[in-house]
Amino acid sequence: MSDLAAYAGLFLAALLAATIFPMQSEAVLVGLLLADYSTWFLIAVASVGNVLGSVINWLLGRSIERFRGRPWFPMNQAQLERAQAWYRRYGKWSLLLSWLPIVGDSLTVVAGVLREPFRGFLLLVTAAKVGRYLVLAAVTLNLT
Repeated sequence: MSDLAAYAGLFLAALLAATIFPMQSEAVLVGLLLADYSTWFLIAVASVGNVLGSVINWLLGRSIERFRGRPWFPMNQAQLERAQAWYRRYGKWSLLLSWLPIVGDSLTVVAGVLREPFRGFLLLVTAAKVGRYLVLAAVTLNLT
């Protein structure tokens, strides 16, 4: 596999994993780490893709009324209400859990719905996503 294809595949997997598609970027990252690609570049590529996916969710949240009820929408009404309750209770700091599967995606949509300022959103989501990939890389490389 060419380096460009490997990094592009990771970027796409990370982007999709943070949006409405059921995708796991962790497996792709671990595979490429074990294949001895550049650790820091892999973390950067995965982080940028995953944060961009969360930004897409935030933008969807800002426009939720136009998209609610469509088959591709990232969550059903119950998930949206649960995420809104969580977000109202814990505020913007709940975005530090944006790396979690399902829950994290919902939180990023709700941040848009509740009009979380983009700058704070981006800072907290980036910290969460980069932190997750750093931990995953450290665990992967220490086990080999």
